[in-house]
Amino acid sequence: MLKIRLLKSIDRFLGTVAVFFMKKPRRTPWREPRTVLFIRPGGIGDAVLLLRAIRAVREKFPECTITVLAEKRNAAIFNLSGTVARTLFYDRLGDLVAAVRGTFDVVIDTEQWHRLSAVVARLTGSPILIGFATNTRGKLFTHPVAYCHDCYESESFLALLEPLGITRYPRLATVIEIPEKSADTAEEKLAVLAGAPFVALFPGASIPERRWGSERFAELARRLHERGLPVVVVGGKGDVQTGYRIVADGVGLNLAGRTTLAESAAVIARSRLLVTGDSGLLHIAVELRVPTVSLFGPGIEKKWAPRDACHVVLNKHLSCSPCTRFGYTPRCRIGARCLQLITVDEVEGAVSRILESL
Repeated sequence: MLKIRLLKSIDRFLGTVAVFFMKKPRRTPWREPRTVLFIRPGGIGDAVLLLRAIRAVREKFPECTITVLAEKRNAAIFNLSGTVARTLFYDRLGDLVAAVRGTFDVVIDTEQWHRLSAVVARLTGSPILIGFATNTRGKLFTHPVAYCHDCYESESFLALLEPLGITRYPRLATVIEIPEKSADTAEEKLAVLAGAPFVALFPGASIPERRWGSERFAELARRLHERGLPVVVVGGKGDVQTGYRIVADGVGLNLAGRTTLAESAAVIARSRLLVTGDSGLLHIAVELRVPTVSLFGPGIEKKWAPRDACHVVLNKHLSCSPCTRFGYTPRCRIGARCLQLITVDEVEGAVSRILESL
């Protein structure tokens, strides 16, 4: 989190100055691209929702080579795409230099607000530069694109492809390809359940305002266990202790911190459904066609919540929510009541409705 805050602070000052002094690129005649660079700093959720846009480019231009400039925290997603030839790290100087010095026919900056990624795109010298014109960053693109706060984010990414003549996604069940080795490892770690169906829980979040609370998850786990449904907690290293608190009464299995991202995806794919907040794992489950119960408050439901009938979104719609804009959530002075008012009864009821419909 400290590194993320530092990057945002650098962007606020250095990015603004850099944009001011850089010249607007000239628009040149368009040609079919052979090399495309996607820039995607940020978290896992944005990366997952970008995968269909990447696949759409590959289907439109099957001979092109696709590179992604991502952050270390979200780069693993692109290894599951089956489409990306190379992934560079936005937060590794050598990789950043390699991206700027690369020869790309098209550069698509998918960052929604911060300016440094637009500066990086401009420095590549690509003849086609595409990105969101949400502030002065729009000056640095040959094809600036308007951004919509009320559109599902996957659709916003699709809008970035319109300058390339792409207006539809490919009709695929999923664009996530879980490696066989990761699936096998997940099965080994789930062996203790002896093949029993289970509900996956992800209690984590990058900030306190997005956490429902370990006590509520633990109570939900106890109730599901009483109904013959064990739970499996997934998450990163920061979720390990929370996971143990949730399964403390022997109601399930804690895999938080014990799986790679690909293995977590494999666990979710094996589950009956996932209960989570507004998170990257939510979008992985949606892409894998796994039903979800998602808890919304700070985040913009229209932009980030799944829309299919097999998903249930719980949101109290308080007057102060959503409060997140362009990835920034202000510190909440009322203890994130938008999430805390969602009861265990409501979540259990949503889980029951989904299970009855399966």
